[in-house]
Amino acid sequence: MKRGKLLNAELNTAIASMGHGDLMIVCDAGFPIPDKAWRIDLAIMPDLPDLETVLALINENFIAEKVAYAAEMAENNPPLLAKVKRIFADAEHGTIPHAKILSEMAHKAKVIVRTGAFDPWGNILLYSGVDVPQWFSKPGTVVPDYYKDRM
Repeated sequence: MKRGKLLNAELNTAIASMGHGDLMIVCDAGFPIPDKAWRIDLAIMPDLPDLETVLALINENFIAEKVAYAAEMAENNPPLLAKVKRIFADAEHGTIPHAKILSEMAHKAKVIVRTGAFDPWGNILLYSGVDVPQWFSKPGTVVPDYYKDRM
């Protein structure tokens, strides 16, 4: 049996398939997932599983170099924003207008993970990164300035 807490086979496959810069969206139960998207539906009932649980498990198994969320979240759902900032404390953070997440960004995602969350503005964009110390571990490689703080 696999080690670790994340048991969902399809979510493990999705994480393993992510390359540097690929986009994963972890969304609430109401997110309009495009028909052609790779959809991993974890929703069972309202708030099961919740966003915090799913994001924390993904964070244990995935390197998020950048995290983005609706610009409206700061004003309209500050408790969720605090959770996202806590879970992804080491990542770069940014905002995107909510309407753009629902339309343009949904079509750019490699995978969309639907939770059961009933969280307004609960759509989190995770951009895949690299394990900087491992990636630049070979003798003679030069760590770019933008990665030096992660060494």
